Amino acid sequence: MEALLKITTVPMEYELKVEHARLEHGRSSPPLIETDRHRGGLRMRSRPARLKLDTYEARNSVVPTTKNAIYQAAQRGMEAAGNTAQMYAREMAQMQWSKPGEGGRMLHQIFTQRMEMPDGQFEMKFIPTTGAQVSYQKGELSTEYQMDRLTFNLKLNNGTVEFIPGSIEMIITQYPDVQIEYMGKPLYVPPSAAEHFTGGTMDKTA
Repeated sequence: MEALLKITTVPMEYELKVEHARLEHGRSSPPLIETDRHRGGLRMRSRPARLKLDTYEARNSVVPTTKNAIYQAAQRGMEAAGNTAQMYAREMAQMQWSKPGEGGRMLHQIFTQRMEMPDGQFEMKFIPTTGAQVSYQKGELSTEYQMDRLTFNLKLNNGTVEFIPGSIEMIITQYPDVQIEYMGKPLYVPPSAAEHFTGGTMDKTA
């Protein structure tokens, strides 16, 4: 017995479009050279000689300043007070050790000692007592020479690099399908009706 149905399966058809990843280099500009010039020169530094005369101590020995004059007067006052105290102590000792009845003679002796003239001893000083302080500083002369300088700066432009990722594109050209075709002859109900359909056509696929 022959099969009455013919089933045909149509598979899906598709196309794959693949773009591989790649690197693209951009256009690079020509290299640049920059120049920079530094001018040199000659520098000279000079310092003249210096002579310093310090006459403070010399002038102070002749005409003391107010501060030094007060200090010197105070020193002389202290020295005079000390000498007077010694003289009074010596005279009191003489009065203490004198014999009874010799007080008048001892007072006369003390007054005579006070009235005595100096013995002629004196101290001679030359002024100013010190000379001027002299300091000398030598002069200086320094020179510095610097040559001209020329510097170069080379700039290279390597361009740009762009990464383009890959891609996969799928294009479906035929969708899957199932075709069913009837292979037998038409059945008529009642069968006597077959003689009336001799030239007709019928779609056998579904």
